[in-house]
Amino acid sequence: MSQSKYIRKVDQLIDKRYISEFKKNEIDAVAEKFQISISPHLQSLINEPEVQKQYIPSANENNILKEELRDPIGDEQFTPVKGITHRYPDRVLFKPLHTCNVYCRFCFRREKVGQSDEILSSKEFDQAFEYIRSKKEIWEVILTGGDPLTLSASKLSKIIKLLEEIDHVKIIRIHTRLVLASPEKIDSKLLSSLQSSKAVYMIIHCNSHKELSTEVCNAIQRINQLGIPLMSQSVLLKNINDSADKLEKLFRRLVELKVRPYYLHHPDLAQGTSHFRVSLENGRKITSTLRGRLSGIAHPLYVLDVPGGLGKVPAGREFVSLEANNKWKIRTIHDTFTEYQDYL
Repeated sequence: MSQSKYIRKVDQLIDKRYISEFKKNEIDAVAEKFQISISPHLQSLINEPEVQKQYIPSANENNILKEELRDPIGDEQFTPVKGITHRYPDRVLFKPLHTCNVYCRFCFRREKVGQSDEILSSKEFDQAFEYIRSKKEIWEVILTGGDPLTLSASKLSKIIKLLEEIDHVKIIRIHTRLVLASPEKIDSKLLSSLQSSKAVYMIIHCNSHKELSTEVCNAIQRINQLGIPLMSQSVLLKNINDSADKLEKLFRRLVELKVRPYYLHHPDLAQGTSHFRVSLENGRKITSTLRGRLSGIAHPLYVLDVPGGLGKVPAGREFVSLEANNKWKIRTIHDTFTEYQDYL
């Protein structure tokens, strides 16, 4: 499919009648702050409301609450060198680029994705790898960004080979939306670049069973045939998947495709995303209902990434409790306590 078929401008959205001319000024204001990209494949699914709401920009994104954050999960304070986030002792995020085939309207890195100055230069790339080599406690490297599978096969292969040479790195994990956004790109050349003597895991981002088209299912099968274990992460999103029925359909279908549901994220306090957020109370009710319906292998862990860089915590009662004045008491990964409040 031609790159020209991607939608990256407001005028293209109007031409396709995804938004009306009447909304142009409001969506122009959104586009000035947050990137737009909708792949040809996703355009073929765009009539599904659960798909459309994830990718078509909305005037609601201009509503930025004072409680919302540029860096909602605190990546910046754990960035020792550009391209590396080292929040947990035994693993790091490696972000070689911040571009994606598609830009989700709820993305927690929406302030950075699509920005040219976020792509690592050759020197910055070398500095990032030197950091990984120097920290013997790093057992796992997580390729993210942006979407690492948007790199060329040769660049991706280079990264895998460099990680293979670092003895203390045992696990390579790849987080991607490409499988859902552009399944045709999961071809033999890309797949061959992922072959490694080390354990490689892939986490695909999927929020609705409506995203699991025939093309996506075929791409997942190609990855399965390579022997790469597949897991998924999803975000709990208002009016998209915030019901036990919808999530049950998603998780059952993923398991049928040999994809293990891994994380269900409570939505982050990213700027301009309040229209996507679900309350913690409702999220806990939904996931509690799923406990009575689904096999254990179909259950992701429902997690809250605590603002300020305090890490992911399970949103069950042992970690999250409701206090006075509608504030939640959160037990962090450091065995400390902090407050959290829903801003809807």
